[in-house]
Amino acid sequence: MEHNKLSRTPLPRIFLISSGEEDPDHNIRLAMQLSRLPRSISCMVQIREKQLDSRQLLALALEMRQVDLPEGTLLLVNERIDIALAASLDGVHLPESACSPDKLRPVAPKLIFGCSVHSQKSLSIAEESGADYLLFGPVFDTPSKRRYGAPQGVKKLGELCRTTKLPVFALGGITPDSASRCMEAGAYGIAALSIFQDPSRFVETIEQFHHIISP
Repeated sequence: MEHNKLSRTPLPRIFLISSGEEDPDHNIRLAMQLSRLPRSISCMVQIREKQLDSRQLLALALEMRQVDLPEGTLLLVNERIDIALAASLDGVHLPESACSPDKLRPVAPKLIFGCSVHSQKSLSIAEESGADYLLFGPVFDTPSKRRYGAPQGVKKLGELCRTTKLPVFALGGITPDSASRCMEAGAYGIAALSIFQDPSRFVETIEQFHHIISP
């Protein structure tokens, strides 16, 4: 697809999602994580601080853009195409209920657009609207997603992966132990939030995932 970066450079396979608790004025956990990424491992990084107002979110995005990232690492923001453009980010991640990529791409043809999907129907919609990647979950049980119902499971992940050529990232309860099961089911990569929040094990966790999911 000539309209996006995916046609030129394969996406990283590790998808790091921010805590959702960042404050642009102090205690920046995300900056610490980004600065400690191993230089040889590129990642997708999603800023998803929904509690921040536009000014605060832009300040956070601009600060994260200044971090010296490993080559190939892509910085995205949740839903806010205006923030992505203003902070010169690499893309936007769209929740299942958000505006579709084909409506946004004319405004920002160089951005990557990814979509959360929870069913075959939403996958088809995202694929037809020009998504660059898909985020599917929750695959396994995870406290943050229990209010949305039972986990989808590896079998459902595999069924979904077999119906699309788009890169599919498995999300929800992902650990180094379960990551290999997701890759065997056909996932392109893994996405996680909670497991990356322990600063004492951050680098080790990234390296473990890299070893497991590298082709």
